[in-house]
Amino acid sequence: MPKKVICVAGARPNFMKLAPLMKVLAADAEFQPLLTHTGQHYSDEMSGQFFRELGLPAPDHYLEVGSGPHGAQTGEIMRRFEEVALAERPDAVVVVGDVNSTLAAALVSAKLRIPVAHVESGLRSFDRSMPEEINRLATDAVCDLLLVTEESGAENLRREGVACDRMRLIGNLMIDTLIQNRERARESRLPAQIGAVDGKFALLTLHRPSNVDTPERLAEILEAIGVIAADLPVYFPAHPRTRSRLTTLPAGLVLLQPLGYLDFVALMSRSRVVLTDSGGVQEETTGLGIPCLTLRDNTERPITITDGTNRLAGTTKNSILSAWHDFVQNPKSGRVPPLWDGKAAERARDALRELVAAPRV
Repeated sequence: MPKKVICVAGARPNFMKLAPLMKVLAADAEFQPLLTHTGQHYSDEMSGQFFRELGLPAPDHYLEVGSGPHGAQTGEIMRRFEEVALAERPDAVVVVGDVNSTLAAALVSAKLRIPVAHVESGLRSFDRSMPEEINRLATDAVCDLLLVTEESGAENLRREGVACDRMRLIGNLMIDTLIQNRERARESRLPAQIGAVDGKFALLTLHRPSNVDTPERLAEILEAIGVIAADLPVYFPAHPRTRSRLTTLPAGLVLLQPLGYLDFVALMSRSRVVLTDSGGVQEETTGLGIPCLTLRDNTERPITITDGTNRLAGTTKNSILSAWHDFVQNPKSGRVPPLWDGKAAERARDALRELVAAPRV
């Protein structure tokens, strides 16, 4: 009998990481992958279009949780996912990333004694004011198999006392998806439709509550973007929560609707620089060799700085403009990190094969 593995997705980056893993598991007779979509991101722009573009199957279970405060959302995902886990009795569960769905499904699985694997383990910002950091720490604490994207993640886990036999350095599933879809993204008509000239525009993403929910901080970021937009146009596909908080826009900032995966990669790969507070975009720009200014004071993905094209820009007008001027004067080339080779899904599958074959204690 094939081993039943439930893969849990809740937010847009989860889909990008699960797509290559679901594909290799489905092609392997030893596995029966099932997809559970918690509905943490539930609009067509935030999930449906990604399913279609990335070739993900329709979810076997859709929990329709929706948005809400952290505690209420996490608890509701736990309640609904427990019903799925009890009905399916899977041989393993896979969670990805650092959102509330990640932690909720990991806790349920651990309490039901279902082996659970965490994709993207060990990443640490060392900033516990970030809800994602709490999710990372708690998820890694209860998971049986920790699948690591970069060496800093393994170092962090070792420092926390995690046994080496619980972790596997597999590379980056996000980069698998990028490599598999880069050519398709080149066919996108969006850059021409909006007048984006290769190498002569910037791309902005902004969604973290710490940046968009504080009016003073958001105003400082936008003031800095306004200065940059005087040098080259800045395209801004606005996350719904960010759009609701925008009052005035600086000249040169072009507001776009949320983009599908292929259109976003098309813009990112053609831009001169990307400004973002997204962890995944830091990785994608490094994979593409596109310069990135991260609008945060820290990053849980240090390899994008030490090896890649990323640099921290902070969140004040002065710090952002300082990073911008440094970028203009000292462009950074970077390199693609080890194991970011498009084969992380195969390594993840091999690690999962060991997990489901191990006797349950």
